[in-house]
Amino acid sequence: MANRREFLKGASLLTLGALFSNCAEAQAAPKGGGPLGLQIYSLGPELSANGVAEGLKRIKESGYSYIELAGYRDGKIGQASMAEFKKMADDAGIEIVSSHLNPPTRDYSKDNFEEIKDFWKKATEDHQVLGLQYMVQPGLPNCNSQEDAQFVGEVFNAAGEITKAAGIQFGYHNHNYEFNRLTPGGTEPISFAIRGFRPAEGQPMPKTVEEIFIESTDPSKVIFELDVYWTVMGGQDPVEWINKYADRIQMLHIKDRLILGDSGMMNFPKIFEAFYSHNHKYFFVEIEDTRSGIQFDRVKASADFLNNSGLIKK
Repeated sequence: MANRREFLKGASLLTLGALFSNCAEAQAAPKGGGPLGLQIYSLGPELSANGVAEGLKRIKESGYSYIELAGYRDGKIGQASMAEFKKMADDAGIEIVSSHLNPPTRDYSKDNFEEIKDFWKKATEDHQVLGLQYMVQPGLPNCNSQEDAQFVGEVFNAAGEITKAAGIQFGYHNHNYEFNRLTPGGTEPISFAIRGFRPAEGQPMPKTVEEIFIESTDPSKVIFELDVYWTVMGGQDPVEWINKYADRIQMLHIKDRLILGDSGMMNFPKIFEAFYSHNHKYFFVEIEDTRSGIQFDRVKASADFLNNSGLIKK
């Protein structure tokens, strides 16, 4: 999959901003919202610059009460064992709710189906130590046709069955490429960047990768974590997706170009209104550009924005 930031170089943020700029109408409210979540990917190397334990304490001091992990590999999160990371989080007063992780391949086939299942079995065993609720795949497998995406759905169902047996919910997290469209028997996706695409006369609009994933998976085994920023960058309205798939989209990544609220392009009031209207709870702030050297500043500024927005339920 292409670098997750690559599309930004060519995207027309001015156009997208016009579509979603009504968040500026939100009225400021007194400080003190509900609990906030952070995807630790946001901090990059800053998390461990002075030791992970100190980094987790700083996350707590910045206004976050729960986190989603990144960096799982070989039974560890970074250089820490699962048990070590759990203890450091507990000591900092931080709850570990979710973890992002990917199988070691993007090419899914019947030949490596069992290999992928073995990955999820081992990963589930490792993650049980953390007492978390969700394990989420954030990487898009190769999908060139509807059949490819449907097979990925089968793999997700198998992963969800494995995690469910351990009391953990499997989920999938999107970027912008999940809003490419796929045709039956196709050889490549129809890019979301092709504006105004219309199918041939009499033919239905091809479905997006995300739609096929949702329709091909068992709701009892697979949930979805919608990254609202990448949804916008894929030319879609997050509010429409949250409402259309209210039973499937159960968590959010709350994101802006950098610090939350600075760009004016994200309709956070409507996003949170829709999310809470379906009685969902967990969302995670995430910030890209993770090697700036000022990630903790951005994470803190984003928490301050949310706590001053009046958008977060206690």
